[in-house]
Amino acid sequence: MIDRAALQPLVERWLPAQRWFSGKGREASVEVSAFATLREAPGAIEIWVAEVHYDDGTSERYQLPLVVHEQPDETLDHAGLGTIDTGDGPAWVYDALHDKDATGAWLQAMRDEQQLPPLQFHRYVEPEAIPVGEQSLVQTGEQSNTSVMFGDQVIMKVYRRLQQGVNPDIEIHRGLGEHGAKHIAALLGSLDYVDESGPWSLAMAQEYMTTATDGWELAKTSVRDLFNERDLHADEAGGDFAGEAMRLGIAVAETHADLAAAFGVSHADRDAVRARVDAMRARLDAAERIVDDLGELGEAIRAVYDDFEAATDGLELQRIHGDLHLGQVLRTSNRWVVIDFEGEPMADLAARSAPDIALRDVAGMLRSFDYAGYHRLVEDPDNSQLAYRAAEWSQRNRDAFCSGYQHATGTDPRDQAALLRAYEADKAVYETVYEARNRPSWLPIPLMSLTRLVTTEHSL
Repeated sequence: MIDRAALQPLVERWLPAQRWFSGKGREASVEVSAFATLREAPGAIEIWVAEVHYDDGTSERYQLPLVVHEQPDETLDHAGLGTIDTGDGPAWVYDALHDKDATGAWLQAMRDEQQLPPLQFHRYVEPEAIPVGEQSLVQTGEQSNTSVMFGDQVIMKVYRRLQQGVNPDIEIHRGLGEHGAKHIAALLGSLDYVDESGPWSLAMAQEYMTTATDGWELAKTSVRDLFNERDLHADEAGGDFAGEAMRLGIAVAETHADLAAAFGVSHADRDAVRARVDAMRARLDAAERIVDDLGELGEAIRAVYDDFEAATDGLELQRIHGDLHLGQVLRTSNRWVVIDFEGEPMADLAARSAPDIALRDVAGMLRSFDYAGYHRLVEDPDNSQLAYRAAEWSQRNRDAFCSGYQHATGTDPRDQAALLRAYEADKAVYETVYEARNRPSWLPIPLMSLTRLVTTEHSL
């Protein structure tokens, strides 16, 4: 077992630099504690937790799978935390998810449904569907978790920020799989830590979609092709995305229908509507304290929220994706696949598991079409021609997505304009805070969208 006192300073230095750590720039203290042992020495794999206490009184827990080597490994230099003194000499501590000789232990334990209290491994398919012995590779694009590919067959997501309970990503994939939903990847296995409070989801493994490309990359390619064809409109360019956007709308609508069938629906009364609008107002209040540029738009955004509250006496609620955008969908050779059902990673687990209105997912995808259309303007913000092309591409694909959704459900999301506008504005307000803190040059994208959204006749 790694000595806690020796590990503490290593984690304090290493944790703030990790891509998935959300507390960058905030004053905090860190306390590490041992969680469980996955494999004994040699090459011991231990799961530790870093509890981060912020100066504002909030705290977060992060999962740290660590592997200990008796000799340094140059191939793991990029994943090293440092060295510790074991009493018998130095030992080198690495992030175990980058160690190809360690990661197979997760899949092996899932396949065999091992019980290593307090660790419990689960399998949802036949044993042979979980391959062992495949080389692993950490994906570099993940921001809130760590995803590890095994060959071209399995992808394992390890949850970095921990909360007590079953992660919605596991719960929803399990429910949709049992329901026979066609727009998801098969859930293969999962890992829980179980204590007296119940389970804590640590990881899940799914089939890897070998022929897939994520929607964000496809959309960016379409935008690039349009910008290069300066004499053509969006519907004339060879890389027109509208057909795919319509098919994506159908896939999302069918996934919503599967979620309703698998988990049921409920009704929110007038008080629940008011509570949702109050939450939107509170998020705007908080955002205005962070993003100065929201000041001129604040009252107009509040009017959008007022329109939402006045437009309905109730809402039909169901399980939804919760954080839907073009990066959360994959285009395979024959279908769209929806991934990452864990909701907004920084929200509380209870909030991420709560039923909501399906229009929230629709609004999230519409926001993503705006981002795809306008992302090239970050490098050339004063180019009016590109701004025109971006608006044209975005509106064409927003409309195509909504038309696909209508094709599958018989209901056009645009017919619920007051609700959809409010949910999209709420998401754009969140985006302004994210961009102000992380990518200031991207802040004009949500600000432009908010300006459009508060102008009723040009909002959808």
